[in-house]
Amino acid sequence: MSNVRLENLAAGKYRVSGQLTFDTVPDVSSTGSIALVEGAEIEVDLGSVARADSAGLALLVEWQSEARSRGAHVRFLNLPQQLQALIRVAGLEAAFAA
Repeated sequence: MSNVRLENLAAGKYRVSGQLTFDTVPDVSSTGSIALVEGAEIEVDLGSVARADSAGLALLVEWQSEARSRGAHVRFLNLPQQLQALIRVAGLEAAFAA
């Protein structure tokens, strides 16, 4: 059973809650993803993520890559400390700068 939830709050605004880990990231991918429309500005609030690992970071990088390929932009809000640490270790600070 998954302990992650991706909610579409409004046009271009999403919230991820629960655990964003190796066990749950496939559930996010199978239940849908963020809608990436050309030129869109997307915000994803991660303030309700209780736990994250490198699979969670990989998902965020994938969303960024998909957005770039479609001419959209994704901004992540309220990054949890675990994700901030992983971003630093991976040397991805510039990719996640607001």
